[in-house]
Amino acid sequence: MDRIYDMVIIGGGPAGYTAALYATRAGFDTAVVERLSAGGQVALTGVIDNYPGFELGIDGFELGMKMQQGAERFGATTHYTEVLSVELSEKIKVVHTDSGVIKGKTLVIATGANPRELGLQREKELVGKGVHYCAHCDGRFYKDKTVVVIGGGNSAVSDALYLSNIAKKVILVHRRDTLTATKIYHDPLMKAQNVEFCWNSVVEQLVADQRVSGVVIRNVKDNTRTQIDCDGVFISIGRQPATAFLKDKLQLDNVGYIIADETTKTEIDGVFAAGDVRTKALRQIVTAVADGAVAVHYAEEYLNQSK
Repeated sequence: MDRIYDMVIIGGGPAGYTAALYATRAGFDTAVVERLSAGGQVALTGVIDNYPGFELGIDGFELGMKMQQGAERFGATTHYTEVLSVELSEKIKVVHTDSGVIKGKTLVIATGANPRELGLQREKELVGKGVHYCAHCDGRFYKDKTVVVIGGGNSAVSDALYLSNIAKKVILVHRRDTLTATKIYHDPLMKAQNVEFCWNSVVEQLVADQRVSGVVIRNVKDNTRTQIDCDGVFISIGRQPATAFLKDKLQLDNVGYIIADETTKTEIDGVFAAGDVRTKALRQIVTAVADGAVAVHYAEEYLNQSK
């Protein structure tokens, strides 16, 4: 393609389409490159209750579509294609996709992060039917019920603490005999009266008909197996940032997130990282949306300086 956009945005989630909205309203010729459909991970969430402005909640897929339509109303173009690699060293940034090349004067990377899966049989099938990856998104469905949280790091302990204020009982299953989470989380979790621990254990099976009714765990010390009845399972073993195509192109942290601060600037001029894909304290829709707006602010500053 000979066309050179003012801004190319990789990722059509909340960060990406917010950036597209702000960019097009600022008069920038803008392209969004999305692999599947609008919304990203948001589109997989049944009901979203923690995004302001929707007092009765909103379906995640619907929210993603509304964000896309808002950006396209002002002229954003969406390319449904897979990004294979990028070239960032020159002034014009080049995005190689499986359907051709897309060029831009600035580039916003908003590819997000995907939950790490356990790889259990029927895990994908039961997502939203008792299997969840976000306590803050879906915890409200388990008021006065029993839930299992899998993991022992910061995300698992944070989820368990959050759920302890909603659920009747929270059972934390961890393959070790101590938590790997930051020490500050330990005391409040240990003091929560409705939290139980299954140490040295892994979940081997989801018990379910149409939806989850329990899990089978195995003790890694003696290989004994036990079935635990529960209403829901929260898999909290971290997230995998979608940055494989950026290897050796941008500075990433040891997990794979793009190193960028609240300005969303990366170490390469004209390249920005917005939403869950960048290093940040909180990964939620509202913080992704904020990143999208911030990225355009600094992209506009960069474009003005480059004239």
